[in-house]
Amino acid sequence: AERREELRDLGKASAEKVLSSGEKVRLQPMTPFERKVVHDAVAEIEGVHSESEGEDPRRRVVIFPKT
Repeated sequence: AERREELRDLGKASAEKVLSSGEKVRLQPMTPFERKVVHDAVAEIEGVHSESEGEDPRRRVVIFPKT
């Protein structure tokens, strides 16, 4: 539960950074579970969207400003 909260906070903070800078943010590689938690957190924030890129085990979340 603690890790889930950390990931939610990371997703939200990263999304806010994307909103303020207008630049995409690439996060560190994560497990599928971790990526899902981050994607869900980002989905709650208006003006950004997230995608996964790369191949496991180096797959990571990238957060983009919506155009």
